Amino acid sequence: MNKVDSKHMYEVYDNWPEIIEGILERDFRKLEYSGIDHIVFAGMGGSGALGDIFASISSKSNIHVSVIKGYLLPKTVDKNTLVVTTSVSGNTVETLNVLKSAEKMNCQLIAFSSGGKMIEFCEKYKIEYRKITQHHSPRASFAGFLFSMLKVLKPVIPIENVDIYEALNEVKKLHKKINSGNLNEDNPSLKLAMWLQEIPLIYYPWGLQSAAIRFKNSLQENTKLHAMSEDIVEACHNGIVSWEKKSIIQPILIKGKDDYIKTKERWNILEEYFTEKQIDYKIVDSVEGNVLSKLSHLIYLLDYASIYKAILTKIDPSPISSIDFIKKRL
Repeated sequence: MNKVDSKHMYEVYDNWPEIIEGILERDFRKLEYSGIDHIVFAGMGGSGALGDIFASISSKSNIHVSVIKGYLLPKTVDKNTLVVTTSVSGNTVETLNVLKSAEKMNCQLIAFSSGGKMIEFCEKYKIEYRKITQHHSPRASFAGFLFSMLKVLKPVIPIENVDIYEALNEVKKLHKKINSGNLNEDNPSLKLAMWLQEIPLIYYPWGLQSAAIRFKNSLQENTKLHAMSEDIVEACHNGIVSWEKKSIIQPILIKGKDDYIKTKERWNILEEYFTEKQIDYKIVDSVEGNVLSKLSHLIYLLDYASIYKAILTKIDPSPISSIDFIKKRL
């Protein structure tokens, strides 16, 4: 692992429980906003996946959540809107554009970053911001940013401390199984990485979309592997037809413990279909508990699978030269 993973990304993942515990023990200056009925999360890549998680957490509340992965704010932004811009590096051009647009609007605003142009802009225009430590790279900093944002945004996010600590406990329990000191057949992340030989198609239910998108992105960045994701219910209306032709695609089913009853019906039918067609597939079950626990557990397991897959194929997970190619030309 040390030979292939040149910057030791796996060591950061081994430390995720300690990173989260340190954050939960830290005092953050909380928000004092009120009257918010719309939250916009703006970010790209892993920062965009953070917005997806907050959208899932807020899905059963009266707060409308928009996730922006691009340059433009929705036209529904007003004085009761909180715009949250997140860029681990602080230099993401799309998110900076959203931040600059929001600063000119009659809305409430906060930014999260490890530094860069984002914090410089916030200091210049007296915008609320929180500086969060980057660990190794933006994608490896996911846990640190997620739990820091949860603490800061808690006054406007429908989540209780008991749910946050439940999620931490699930991460700690999973760590014992998937960390780099447990490289054996009981490691579910390693088993998934060894099974995956071709292009994965990740099926997910409503509510767990952020885990599927994050896994797709992590495979693309860490393993340099093509990957796809589809909503299970929508796929039954179109994507399922693709399996009538032989394919090298490998289906991965991300299932929630308490998925909606009709969604469970779809899972059963899809599994029956794959079995009848002799299509090998893999199931990844969520844990029981609140949605944050489910997503934290899944993302930790699947992210580590992408690192193990990279190492098994002797691909260094850290470099992202193609992204650097694009950034230099923007």
